[in-house]
Amino acid sequence: MSDESVGESIETRIAATRSELERTLDAIEDKLDVPKRVGKLTARAQASFEQNPVPWKVGAIAAAIVIGGIVAWAIFSDD
Repeated sequence: MSDESVGESIETRIAATRSELERTLDAIEDKLDVPKRVGKLTARAQASFEQNPVPWKVGAIAAAIVIGGIVAWAIFSDD
């Protein structure tokens, strides 16, 4: 192998490594971007509610009943 082909081979490997590192850093940044993830979650929840609000309403009512029960238990318990 000539010095020129070895140099090209090294440059090709360096370029591939840089590309892989860039993809890895982009993936890490995407996972750690909390506002972006919250925005996606909010959009999914909103779309789910618009498509079928019944489970959301049932869940809200159930949560209210549980919270009301806990408050009543705390007030009326003999402790």
